[in-house]
Amino acid sequence: MNNRPLMGIDSFIDRLRSFEAGIITRDSVLDFCSSVQITDSSLSPYTHFDDKFYTRNLIFRDDIFEVMTICWQPGQKTAVHTHNGQLCWMIPQSGNLGVVDYKWMGCDHPENQNVVGIDCLAGSEHTKVEVVREVEACAGGPVLTADKLQTIHRLYNLSEKSERAVSIHIYSRPIDSCVAFDMEKRLCYRRQLAYFSKYGEIAPKDEPAGLRVIQ
Repeated sequence: MNNRPLMGIDSFIDRLRSFEAGIITRDSVLDFCSSVQITDSSLSPYTHFDDKFYTRNLIFRDDIFEVMTICWQPGQKTAVHTHNGQLCWMIPQSGNLGVVDYKWMGCDHPENQNVVGIDCLAGSEHTKVEVVREVEACAGGPVLTADKLQTIHRLYNLSEKSERAVSIHIYSRPIDSCVAFDMEKRLCYRRQLAYFSKYGEIAPKDEPAGLRVIQ
């Protein structure tokens, strides 16, 4: 049984911002996220679904933190992707998500990783990544993280037919692009990210909803 105290998303963000006064570590934010349960009602302005793609819905952003919901219809999934070298925390809010972690094993342009400000320029046509582990993320269960050691993964809604899912994602620092992998063609490329909604308002339709599905 989940006995975590309930907290609205605005109070959650206020507490999260208090970390900005000191050194931010993966474990300090993880402990906080694991100690509370965010109410569904406070997330309702940021819960939007799309039949074609999962949606990224911005709740809060400053120079240090970015907070969003991601809303998943049955069967929707991300590409295999990185997090641009940033720290990330995922709170499963409803439904069941699968998480597949990968390890980078090599490519034909490793020098592209030696760049300031982002994790990699990408552009390899012979990339090799291998599955490290697969885990299930359930509402009320453990908060999952991506860090500087384990940064490549894919997320997907475990329900193929009926159940939607919602997850809360915290990034530090905010992420505007990442490296995505085409697993069939074994190539990678840099992908710009966008929001389906911002602060409760649907974004213009010419903006992509998120990382497009790549098998």
